[in-house]
Amino acid sequence: MEPFIKSDQYNFIKAQLQILINGHATVNDNDVLLALKSIVKEKVLHLFRDLSEEQRQVLDPISTIEDNDKAEEFLSQVKPFVIPFIEVTDKTIKKLFPKAKKLKVPVLESMDLREISYLGWNDKGSNKKYIVALRDHKLVGLQGTFKSINKKGICSLCNHHEEIGMFLSEAKGLAIGTFIKRGNYICENSQKCNQNIITLDKLNDFIERITR
Repeated sequence: MEPFIKSDQYNFIKAQLQILINGHATVNDNDVLLALKSIVKEKVLHLFRDLSEEQRQVLDPISTIEDNDKAEEFLSQVKPFVIPFIEVTDKTIKKLFPKAKKLKVPVLESMDLREISYLGWNDKGSNKKYIVALRDHKLVGLQGTFKSINKKGICSLCNHHEEIGMFLSEAKGLAIGTFIKRGNYICENSQKCNQNIITLDKLNDFIERITR
């Protein structure tokens, strides 16, 4: 069976598992637990359209999860069905950022592409942040200055409370010689950000705002 779960959906499933685990640890009423199991399962299945019977069998056991050990076992069975982020090479990345002459490309070989919704890294030497993401099924490259604010706030990509900084990109304006700056606060640590993403809505909005 082919992978059918996106990285953000996998993260959503993990978040729902934690809700189940917390429920079993704190709730003694069986009726409440049954309702919680039903709600969690419904939310997870609602992520997908037209699930086949095989795909449904992969997800069905979620309502049986009661503790961390069972959750880890379940996730190990689900992860092979997570769709990896599109494979990119150093050459591909450099083509996305043609003006970045001294671009430092991250080590791609050690990266688990099933755990990312976008590829992001910081170049502290130039105080820039680079993002490679999918827009309309095509790779796009976003670059901008990045300044950490050395405190936590809400990230515009993952919508979680993390260490953030201001990502600011610059594009040519309509008039000759003018420039438009666009940006927002996003996670300093892109790996952590990816782990937090349970929906692509915020990420897609950010890409649209920066590239328009």
